[in-house]
Amino acid sequence: MKYISTRNNKKTFEFKDVFIKGLGDDGGLFIPESLSKYSETEISSFTNLEYNDLAKKIISTFIGDFMSENDLSNIIDKSYSVFRKKNVVNLIKVGDRSVLELFHGPTLAFKDIAMQLLGNFYEYYLNNENQKINIVVATSGDTGAAAIDAIKGKKNVNIFVLHPHNRVSSVQRKLMTTGKDQNVFNIAINGNFDDCQNLVKSMFADKNFSNEIKMSGVNSINWARIIAQSVYYFYSYFLIEDKDRPINFSVPTGNFGDVYAGYLAKKMGLPINKLIVATNQNDILHRAISKGSYEVEKVAETISPSMDIQIASNFERLIYDLNNGDDTETIKVMSDIKEKGKYIIDHEKLDKINTNFLSSKMSEDEILKTIELVYKKFDVVLDPHSAIGYGAFDKVNITGNNIVLATAHPCKFPDAIKNAIDLNAELPKELIYILNEKENYKIIENNIDEVKKHIKERI
Repeated sequence: MKYISTRNNKKTFEFKDVFIKGLGDDGGLFIPESLSKYSETEISSFTNLEYNDLAKKIISTFIGDFMSENDLSNIIDKSYSVFRKKNVVNLIKVGDRSVLELFHGPTLAFKDIAMQLLGNFYEYYLNNENQKINIVVATSGDTGAAAIDAIKGKKNVNIFVLHPHNRVSSVQRKLMTTGKDQNVFNIAINGNFDDCQNLVKSMFADKNFSNEIKMSGVNSINWARIIAQSVYYFYSYFLIEDKDRPINFSVPTGNFGDVYAGYLAKKMGLPINKLIVATNQNDILHRAISKGSYEVEKVAETISPSMDIQIASNFERLIYDLNNGDDTETIKVMSDIKEKGKYIIDHEKLDKINTNFLSSKMSEDEILKTIELVYKKFDVVLDPHSAIGYGAFDKVNITGNNIVLATAHPCKFPDAIKNAIDLNAELPKELIYILNEKENYKIIENNIDEVKKHIKERI
């Protein structure tokens, strides 16, 4: 499989380039040059596969000669051996819909599913190539912890994680900042997540700096994360008994990466009816999908901090599709978003979006009420992000097999859970120790030069 950038479809790349670079030199995102679709027979042949075996089937189609089939098999088995569920994820019935628990990895968030794999991909690549790299990543709460757990202690790689100071939950922060590994560096930026993301994008765009430090990225724009996440859409489909009813997924998302993985699965032939983009009050994606107005507003701080985002990085991949693979038009749209802070989607393109996507938003009060309702009726505790996904089905009024992606363990958001149902959401016993560990992070102003200086002094 060859890859292109959304901003230049003339030049092709191998999976290795796409994985290590993360972001194109032109600022675009990598996508396959062409995508083959599974037939109904092929999809049916996957029905009884265990999660690891299904992952091997799907991921192998994307990586070319990056590694042998045997090496991929060993790496997938190693990556998922650290999960608390044998088949990585867990599907439970909660009322009239199903909840797909994606938080059984080491840092209690769906991001572990892709990140553990990425960590082992890096180790494999660096050992073979005898190279050193520095990963720089922005987090709104969960990505950082998942990336650190996947990279910590590995040779030939350092990781620098930028999080917004005082804007992640204390448990999210402690999962990042209490490690003792020499290759992990936490930076708290005085600003919001979009500021952190912009700093990382600026460092990638500075070719002298990014080449000098051999910079790589593991944010949701990294194509390897998208393909790893597409697997659980397939897996959950096979767990549904009544295949005659349409299947819909509600995905709490801020950066459009997790829901884009579902869109990829649909493009590969998985018979998904609708993907619901479930947002909090930072609802740029909801406004784009429901009204055609992708317009940047001020980021509000909420009880679902992983979604406190205005610029949804992965949306560019959908914009490329909407423009029928016109890279020049994609450059123009992305330039308008950067300069004017908005992109108005015309009716024809909006209709195209709505064949695949619906959307909803929830206020703080609605999130707390959803957590309370689900707990009282079904004795299930949802974290605020998963509650947004659950409540979305009440807003879009769609029938079928409705699956909610539960993206984080409720214990990561103890204040919200206490507020909603007066319950102390406790960490799994393996992680309780972090509450009393010493934290280690550096607070830095939202200043690109200061951040670059800090990184260069530590490599």
